[in-house]
Amino acid sequence: MKITQGFTFEAAHQLPKVPQTHRCYRMHGHSYRVEVCLEGPVDPETGFVVDFFEVEAAFDPLLRRLDHYCLNDIAGLENPTAENIAVWIWERTKPLLPLLQKITVYETPHSWAEYQGV
Repeated sequence: MKITQGFTFEAAHQLPKVPQTHRCYRMHGHSYRVEVCLEGPVDPETGFVVDFFEVEAAFDPLLRRLDHYCLNDIAGLENPTAENIAVWIWERTKPLLPLLQKITVYETPHSWAEYQGV
């Protein structure tokens, strides 16, 4: 069974490794959406794979660190592409949620990155 919980945050960033003529080189912001997907058996006692409140509690410290910040100022996100944000979230979430299967980071409704670990 797979379960997914979504979260949103607002943040600014600029991409320092693209050419200066690239529009993402300049500081700008996004309304990000993150989906945390877990996969595992349904516990016959609780009826859950993982309680959504447990997912929320695990993700909350990251959400508070990302929301309304400049992502470039966060250690590990000096080049905050959607891909790098997904890996950054995975690395901090997987130890707390062992059934984590995938992180999806939507930069816009039409652009996103999915990461399933290594």
